[in-house]
Amino acid sequence: MKSAVVFAYHNVGVRCIKALLAAGIEIRLIVTHQDNPNENIWFGSVAQLASDYEIPCITPDNPNTPEVEAQIAALNVDFLFSFYYRNMLKVPLLSAPKQGAFNMHGSLLPQYRGRVPINWAIIKGETETGATLHVMNIKPDNGPIVAQQAVPIFPDDTAQEVFEKVTVAAELCLSAALPRLIAGKTDFTQQDLSQGAYYGGRTAKDGQINWQQNAKDIHNLVRAVTVPYPGAFSDIDGKRLIIWRTRQIFTAVTTAIEPITPLMYADGSRIILLCSDGAALLVLHAEFDGETLNGNDFIRHFGASSIDLH
Repeated sequence: MKSAVVFAYHNVGVRCIKALLAAGIEIRLIVTHQDNPNENIWFGSVAQLASDYEIPCITPDNPNTPEVEAQIAALNVDFLFSFYYRNMLKVPLLSAPKQGAFNMHGSLLPQYRGRVPINWAIIKGETETGATLHVMNIKPDNGPIVAQQAVPIFPDDTAQEVFEKVTVAAELCLSAALPRLIAGKTDFTQQDLSQGAYYGGRTAKDGQINWQQNAKDIHNLVRAVTVPYPGAFSDIDGKRLIIWRTRQIFTAVTTAIEPITPLMYADGSRIILLCSDGAALLVLHAEFDGETLNGNDFIRHFGASSIDLH
């Protein structure tokens, strides 16, 4: 029986650990993060999974310490896996397993290396993403590829919807690769790093809407940072507008020489965003100053049936 130590978090961590168990791999230790009740509300708990299966589990703030390195070296495992674990692992940990260290990344590498790849893929308007199992080394997400599984991104998919697809893709990708890894017969494919780029993390302030962007770009931002993320926002007269869901309802008929002034206006109970490229978005869910916003409340909030956006 092959053995492993697993660094894992999030739904991808939960599902990939279950894939290892189904393949008959003995997991001798799980390393995860302390569950945050304010964050861990829409994905599974790796710590709970470890408890359910009576697998030893630790939650160090920093895994790259002599104590943790010695603990893992003493386990003498065949594999080390990282499934959405948030800390970089250094050479002593990566060199501990006998048959290699492998990471599951939420994109089709070499595209979208780095942080929050699903959110970035949506913001950039991609129509496809997926999961990649690759060899780990000291540089993030650039090791040789073991296996990949693609999934589509539909025009109105939110980040959470795509994450759910990628979670399944990760499970399928790992399950398909495990028999070859166990047998030691896997051929690795070197990444062509020129075909992709590295992306950094995002914060709530990165959800601020640039009204000079076109309708497609604004729509992509909205769906990339909607629930469970903080949302796409704009501050109007000192009050915050958060747009949670949109749908493009018509595109620009012609390309204007100069961008038009973006407008938000009420159309009965509906709210319409007329964007700088002349295309329009229907606002399906929004809040203004902490209250749900719809067309019927528009004049009460803004004193007019339309406002310019800057």
